[in-house]
Amino acid sequence: MLHITLPDGSVRQVEPGTTGYDLAASISEGLARNALAVKVNGEIRDLHRPLTEDAALEILTWNDAGGKSTYWHSSAHLMAEALEALYPGVKLAIGPAVENGFYYDVDLGEGRTISSDDFPAIEKKMLELAKNKSRYERREVPKAEAIAYFTEKQDPYKLELIDGLEDGQITFYTQGNFTDLCRGPHIPDTSTIKAAKLMNVAGAYWRGDEKNKQLTRLYGITFPKAKELTEYLERLEEAKRRDHRKLGKELELFAFSERVGAGLPLWLPKGTALRERLEQFLRKAQVKAGYQPVVTPHIGSKELYVTSGHYEKYGADSFQPIKTPNPGEEFFLKPMNCPHHCEIYRTKPRSYRDLPVRLAEFGTVYRYEQSGELHGLTRVRGFTQDDAHIFCRPDQVKEEFQKVIDLVLYVFKALGFVDFTAQISLRDPDNKAKYIGTDENWALAESAIQEATAEKGLTTVTELGEAAFYGPKLDFMVRDALGRRWQLGTIQVDYNLPERFDLEYVAPDNTKQRPVMIHRAPFGSLERFVAVLIEHTAGNFPLWLSPEQFTVLPISDKFADYAYEVKARLEAADLRGTVDARDERIGRKIRDAELAKTPYLLVVGEKEAQDGLISVRRHGEGDIGSMPIDSFIQSVNTQVAEAMG
Repeated sequence: MLHITLPDGSVRQVEPGTTGYDLAASISEGLARNALAVKVNGEIRDLHRPLTEDAALEILTWNDAGGKSTYWHSSAHLMAEALEALYPGVKLAIGPAVENGFYYDVDLGEGRTISSDDFPAIEKKMLELAKNKSRYERREVPKAEAIAYFTEKQDPYKLELIDGLEDGQITFYTQGNFTDLCRGPHIPDTSTIKAAKLMNVAGAYWRGDEKNKQLTRLYGITFPKAKELTEYLERLEEAKRRDHRKLGKELELFAFSERVGAGLPLWLPKGTALRERLEQFLRKAQVKAGYQPVVTPHIGSKELYVTSGHYEKYGADSFQPIKTPNPGEEFFLKPMNCPHHCEIYRTKPRSYRDLPVRLAEFGTVYRYEQSGELHGLTRVRGFTQDDAHIFCRPDQVKEEFQKVIDLVLYVFKALGFVDFTAQISLRDPDNKAKYIGTDENWALAESAIQEATAEKGLTTVTELGEAAFYGPKLDFMVRDALGRRWQLGTIQVDYNLPERFDLEYVAPDNTKQRPVMIHRAPFGSLERFVAVLIEHTAGNFPLWLSPEQFTVLPISDKFADYAYEVKARLEAADLRGTVDARDERIGRKIRDAELAKTPYLLVVGEKEAQDGLISVRRHGEGDIGSMPIDSFIQSVNTQVAEAMG
């Protein structure tokens, strides 16, 4: 009998040859009906593949990331089958699942193209084929047979892929009249594919090499229910409305200029106010947590980055060296702040009593991203990191990690990010050669991260082999208002740079020891963080962060003086805002202020001027009544205090 351990820790004894489907059916009929695949000892497999050994097993449904990925990979095969039916002679390359859906790279042949006008016919054919309830059949194939099959089919891309495979490693999957070279896994059959939508068509070089032929890449997505496709398309439309590039322009936050250069954002007054509020918020929290602010240059000697290893990593793809009149002297725009902070640590001897040393900087760094990869504020060439580096003793790593976690959670709460997962990235135990440092140090660092997150009660996932080469790390994966996942906030443990920079402290026994270095950035890149924040809030920023918290709207020129008096009173209480004194109807002023997403609209006329009042409207809510100015100030201050915890 085989012993199968389920996610809840229970163990089931089953006969060899039992499938994941059999196991699901023994648990419940509903689970068997919804099961798409199984994860066996961490590997996702076909639901009907026989079990041959003791294993930890998880049954995957549409609600699991692995279930969706399997479903969409199977959908890529269904689309390929539809393309072969509609475009005889089409040559197929690869068709993987992606984060949202799938794609297939195809060679349509000379003179044939696919445009969005062709999408409905392909979608119709996919659903027609899906109704056949064709099973996805896996078959192991000798290399000679695989070559013979695709030679007869005249499919050069598959033959090239087979050429790189060993005999005994090749599998075919067949559904209906379609057979593909594929390692799998796949869903049981096509019947669960109920809704299909082709999303985009693009060009893609075979194997990503521009020297190769350009293929047609078709992107699509499928769902088990038509309702889910409708909801997905609605979310896409909402994402367009929330696009930070669109809102950034409308709200006058930032701009780009070809004369300045691609990927180099210009922060406008309102955007600068937003950015500075974020910086002030974190600076205050960092000083309270024992960080020491530092400032370092925007450039550094080439030797600095050779020592740190960043030249090896970024040198070829970075901005070119800055040469000086002194022959042989070269500087680089800095790609990272950490080498500079290492040099600050080295400025004087350190005792074990001095540690931890926490150095923090909002430092701007520069990396030459390819022009095709630039995207608004999320992918730029110059960006500011809320960078800090903690130099501590090995026995302090866990405590320092917990303090950084507290800081990250404080930031997330204040900005309304409540749905997140902490990803623990550990060393690959089967390939330790990829990493530096002793097993003892790795064990200490990894256990510190695991214990710190457990004690904080964080929801975590663990990924083996995803650690940095110098140490394990913790990344915070945040879901925004549209359910999209973003990596915001990271904490990394580093044994590498202290070694490279020969950093030391004097231990209690007077020996010289290496400190451990913790890298942390709750925001990450300020540019990227602001982009995510814009899209998460749709530009409706938290009251404490909004560049302008109020706009005073006089109903006519007669009350402009009182409007400016109100503004002065509010600014004296540290509130931020402006007066709309344009010669426009009050309805137009209110509409424009609503479009600008100003949190509070303060309408003033004859009654308000006489009684020292303001008529208050809340953005998106409408009129909430008249009140004295001091009452409004108190209300705003209370809301800000509650939001800041």
